[in-house]
Amino acid sequence: MRAFVYERYGPPETLRMAEVDKPAPGAGEVLVRVRAVSVNAADWHVVRGKPLFSRATLGLLRPKHKILGVDVAGRVEAVGGGVTGFRAGQEVYANLLDHGYGGFADYVSVPVEVMALKPASLSFEEAAAVPMAAGTALQGLGRHGPLRPGQQVLVNGASGGVGSFAVQLASAAGAEVTAVTSTPNLELARSLGADHLVDYTTTDTLGRGRGYDRVLDTVGNRSVADLKAVLAVGGKAAVTGFSSLAKLVGVSLGGGKDVVMVQAHVTAKDLEALSELLAAGTVRPLIDRRYQFAELPAAIAYLEQGHAKGKVVIEVA
Repeated sequence: MRAFVYERYGPPETLRMAEVDKPAPGAGEVLVRVRAVSVNAADWHVVRGKPLFSRATLGLLRPKHKILGVDVAGRVEAVGGGVTGFRAGQEVYANLLDHGYGGFADYVSVPVEVMALKPASLSFEEAAAVPMAAGTALQGLGRHGPLRPGQQVLVNGASGGVGSFAVQLASAAGAEVTAVTSTPNLELARSLGADHLVDYTTTDTLGRGRGYDRVLDTVGNRSVADLKAVLAVGGKAAVTGFSSLAKLVGVSLGGGKDVVMVQAHVTAKDLEALSELLAAGTVRPLIDRRYQFAELPAAIAYLEQGHAKGKVVIEVA
């Protein structure tokens, strides 16, 4: 089968297409014929091996995982031992972050605990845009308990992959949503359900003095002090992205109970909850660009620039 492999850290062009053996599903796994994948910020970080401390888990001198890709959508080709909930021919989507990656390929073995049936209303490309970004938004917003109608919610980075889902999820929960984004993306954020808009290119103020019950920082470019300053009494913040190691350390050491880090570990339960919202049309994936499989390094390079509106997806078949 075809797969993009990487054997050394470097720019996206380090990835090369190669012929590799097709995997076989193990116990509790299904073999998925990949029809689409999406790229995430984590992909370009992993390709470059940055930040350097991440190589302790990625591979100190060279990459441990030769095939990247965590968000996949496709069709079940075969099932492994003990699998009863899926059968060949079903359309599914999944997140492989905690299970060795492998999505940048024609086929991948997927554990059933991180997979769900694809909503019929979504294309494969749309479904591949969902798992990591929407799962992170779901877990980030829910880190301190379920949202309640009427709560004030601030989303920093509202037009990115995670942020675009977070605005929709918070709005669907009945919260009053303030979106922080740039001038060209203000109306986009409003169309996703934002009630109030903050243009970070014209103001340094994170939230115009409002007291927020929840803050979700998907960028990681704000200090702990900045985040705490806009919280209401009893308000809580979660940070899902980091612009630098210093920001990560700052949250880890200074956040306390009010400002916490969230690293998503997407499960089938998360995907099933999202599927209900997607099928109802309450939440929709926002896709910035679509690429062909051979263009995958270019897709990662584009995402690395940091200007994508929503998700970047790749058609594999």
